[in-house]
Amino acid sequence: MNENLEKIYIIQPITRENAHHYRVLQEEAVALIESADAVYAGTIYQTVREINAATFIGAGKLSELNEILDGLEGVTVLFNGELTPSQTLNISAALGDRKVIDRTTLILDIFAKNAKSSEGKLQVELAQLKYIYPRLKGKGAALSRLGGGVGTRGPGETQLETDRRYIRGRIRYLEGRLKETEKRRALQTARRKKEEVKTIALVGYTNTGKSTLLNALTGAETYVKNELFATLDPTARTFFVDGVPFLLVDTVGFLQDLPHNLIEAFKSTLESALNCDLALVVCDATGEYDMQLQTTLQTLKDMAFSSPYLVVMNKSEGIRDNSAFPYGSICISAKEKLGLDGLRREILRRFKEEYLFCELFVPYAKVEDYTQKKRFLTEKKVEYAYEGQTVIATIPARYGNLFEGYIKKLL
Repeated sequence: MNENLEKIYIIQPITRENAHHYRVLQEEAVALIESADAVYAGTIYQTVREINAATFIGAGKLSELNEILDGLEGVTVLFNGELTPSQTLNISAALGDRKVIDRTTLILDIFAKNAKSSEGKLQVELAQLKYIYPRLKGKGAALSRLGGGVGTRGPGETQLETDRRYIRGRIRYLEGRLKETEKRRALQTARRKKEEVKTIALVGYTNTGKSTLLNALTGAETYVKNELFATLDPTARTFFVDGVPFLLVDTVGFLQDLPHNLIEAFKSTLESALNCDLALVVCDATGEYDMQLQTTLQTLKDMAFSSPYLVVMNKSEGIRDNSAFPYGSICISAKEKLGLDGLRREILRRFKEEYLFCELFVPYAKVEDYTQKKRFLTEKKVEYAYEGQTVIATIPARYGNLFEGYIKKLL
């Protein structure tokens, strides 16, 4: 263990709302801590029947935690839920002024660590400032005294020491910058629709293998790492299925209880999912796939998503019985490149009505006319004979009438 890494101890509340999945939430918190380049130091559980307005959990449990942490220097406490500004300060005071963060602060820290594009960095800073702003009320100095480390990446540490007026101005500036990027993204989306390129979005729980799948389908070499929110900025690559071009877009992953303000902050990035022609909802076949699927679908529903989707069960190598998987789902292994042909066939089937897969015969006397129209189709194979050329092609259905005289048969 690297002694220089920040150590984080978890408070895991058990409430009526999370009673059935608090263990999963705790496991996710451990993974989040590791993704933030910190070290997991332990967990204390507390059943909460009635929320304490001052500290969320009771004084007795805080006293017990204080004894556990007594003598341990530099241990940060993570409350695995969302705290109000006053609750954060009160818990910190009860624990001898230890640094206290909540789940949102930790996720924002990982976002700040992984944002690479200028748009991603703008979105992270905006989300952080909106989260920090109400926490400056009254005791801004008390927050800044908690020091550096997890939860202070990006603008956090410096912005806590600035006045609220500056933060309001910075928020307005960032919102303006992001509106400009949204306009550019809308133009790109309109251009793709005009060019007849269908967009497929990879959506789903974080760390289910979306980036690995993008690489497997497109031959790209995008960043892949076994940690939560490794991919923050959207990545788009083109790939072909039977001559039909598709644009595949990887998006930021979802998580249980992902705070609404974080979803809102990344809404412009997630527009690629909202405006897609088909979404591939990627689940981990070896994990809590039903929870992953429901979380993803609920998040998309909250964003007014209405596009068709296909459930993809990734990491399914070695699983013999898939009868419990969602009906109609496709089983693959992106890492081992298994089941990808079946996925491609299903993608194409979803767009079957929009394309004609056919064999054309073009007499040499008609080659000039055919050449002028050729830009409306995709040739897969061309064979030359004495009287003309035979072409295996894919034609968007809307242009089928242009080639009526050439279509020999549909395939």
